[in-house]
Amino acid sequence: MTNIGDGFKSIFLAGIGAMAYTGEKGKEIIDQLVEKGEITLDQGRELNAELQHKASESTSGLRESALEAGMRVMTPEERVQFAEAAARIAAAQNAKGEPDEAAESGTEAVAE
Repeated sequence: MTNIGDGFKSIFLAGIGAMAYTGEKGKEIIDQLVEKGEITLDQGRELNAELQHKASESTSGLRESALEAGMRVMTPEERVQFAEAAARIAAAQNAKGEPDEAAESGTEAVAE
């Protein structure tokens, strides 16, 4: 299961990296447009927020696809173990009241 977990973790981290890269590049483009006076600062902020939202939606779909692919190659016993570990981590994170970013790192720990 270590190889499956490592592969799943790599796919998950690639999705997060893609989202971060998209957000950074989007911000750079918007900053350039603002500097050139082609859009106002407020319009740039709105556009940047929209780009980040769309990138987040894309990453969410990628995350679900990666989870499905990882689960598909697991045995029924491995799926049960994975689900139990995910439930424990989710309960611990919920008890701490941490934001979604902390929950995502908890999902990452399950894949290890």
